[in-house]
Amino acid sequence: MVLTIPLVLLLAVVVGLLLRFRAVGAGAAVVVALFGFYLAHTGAADTVNHLVTAVTDAVPGVGR
Repeated sequence: MVLTIPLVLLLAVVVGLLLRFRAVGAGAAVVVALFGFYLAHTGAADTVNHLVTAVTDAVPGVGR
């Protein structure tokens, strides 16, 4: 059985945990989220998307 989790959901959980354990402040979390939205509208979006895709494709092969 394969379980798929959207990357945005996984990142939201990580940010939520960082906020919960006060590893990052609410202001910093908002700034990082806004940076992500603005980054998505630049020419770097394709590069970031390819990088994330390559990493997520490589993760299942780790440890084999």
